[in-house]
Amino acid sequence: MSKPPAYRRIAVLDIGKTNAKVVVLDSQTGMEIAAAKTANTVIRSGIYPRYDIESIWGFAIDALKSFAAKPGFDAISITTHGASAALLSADGKLAMPVLDYEHEYPQEIRDAYTALRPPFSETYSPRQSMGLNVGAQLHYQKTAFTQEFAKVATIVTYPQYWAGRLTGVTANELTSLGCHTDLWNPKTGEYSSLVDRLGIRNLMAPIRSAFDALGPVLPDIAAEIGLTAEIPVYCGIHDSNASLLPHLVARTAPFAVVSTGTWVINFGVGGDLTHLDPKRDALANVDAYGRAVPSSRFMGGREFEILSAEIGNVPLEDVAAAVGPVVAGNLMLLPNVAPGSGPFPDRKRHWLNADGASPAQRYAAMCLYLALMTEACLGLIGANGPVIVEGPFALNETYLKVLAALMGRDVIALPGSTGTSQGAALLTGIRPAPGPERRFTPAAIAGLKDYRCAWHAAMA
Repeated sequence: MSKPPAYRRIAVLDIGKTNAKVVVLDSQTGMEIAAAKTANTVIRSGIYPRYDIESIWGFAIDALKSFAAKPGFDAISITTHGASAALLSADGKLAMPVLDYEHEYPQEIRDAYTALRPPFSETYSPRQSMGLNVGAQLHYQKTAFTQEFAKVATIVTYPQYWAGRLTGVTANELTSLGCHTDLWNPKTGEYSSLVDRLGIRNLMAPIRSAFDALGPVLPDIAAEIGLTAEIPVYCGIHDSNASLLPHLVARTAPFAVVSTGTWVINFGVGGDLTHLDPKRDALANVDAYGRAVPSSRFMGGREFEILSAEIGNVPLEDVAAAVGPVVAGNLMLLPNVAPGSGPFPDRKRHWLNADGASPAQRYAAMCLYLALMTEACLGLIGANGPVIVEGPFALNETYLKVLAALMGRDVIALPGSTGTSQGAALLTGIRPAPGPERRFTPAAIAGLKDYRCAWHAAMA
């Protein structure tokens, strides 16, 4: 077996739902040594809400140009949010805008799609709201915009759109095909029956491994960036699976990973698919090696943003001190702040016993809410072993302590914000570099068991 290339620095284009960034990672330390970030905006005009692709492209080229000069990089990898696909014309350009997955379709189109989609037992992909099933997006685009869709020659998953734009090589990849798209059968490792029902099999780009180098940066783009050598571009990976990858490489199952961003995605590594409940946002994702992984999720990062803006800034020591009074007074927030998904999809948020509550108490109740939602999600997938939390929530000490107490087992926090970027960098063949971590062992919180029971009972 040939030895993997010895890259010193890897540039990663990392496009999340809220922000897009370009980072350069040192392969020896795993540290982020250069970074640039921009907002991922949605354009509301036109045939439907769409991502500002040209703005992201311009930002990415400018960042790569800057980083080519200093600190330099030897390879490029890509990770993006899921629930998106790019529709290309014969010349390789976009035939239709890249649809924002938060756009909701007319009822008659939703009903027609519901009648088309395969059963959960085939795809392990639950019916989602808006365009969170990529199959629903493609059905909408094909049904509502027949003239535009007639120009589509190739369909590619979203990370691979960017890899293709850099290299000229079109591809699809399993982690993006397997993240609640309705398009993939994780048991057989093949496209689902929906692909033929939609009549798009001939449009789907060839499937490549996330670990494949698709090719070097195209010469004209390389010249614009200022590259002085051929730089390989790797196929790319769905962002939550990028966060999962370092743990698959470094840890032995069973364990759980809680990947936090706009979404909180939970993986039960070493679990099985038998008891997943599609009505509660439990599903199978497909990891970088093509294996099905029991998963669940809720829109926790978005909820945190909404609640934090409402509550305002609170000193962390005040939040920690407020947990006891909040639990004792049964001050609680019931789901959902961001409606339509998660383990309790039909509920709308409601505060209980919150009259006269201080900002610190509301903030503590928010942390308890997020921990209870995470526990519920992990229970749905039968997650066992230690719980690894990565991303922004790994900095929230109150959340981490409550989660450890609820789960009754260790919670390991990885506070670096580059979990997705580090995972994408591993596609190039480098080994994961161990980063700083904090371990939270379960410690009793007085009244927490009764609080948890009251929280669930309030939703009964």
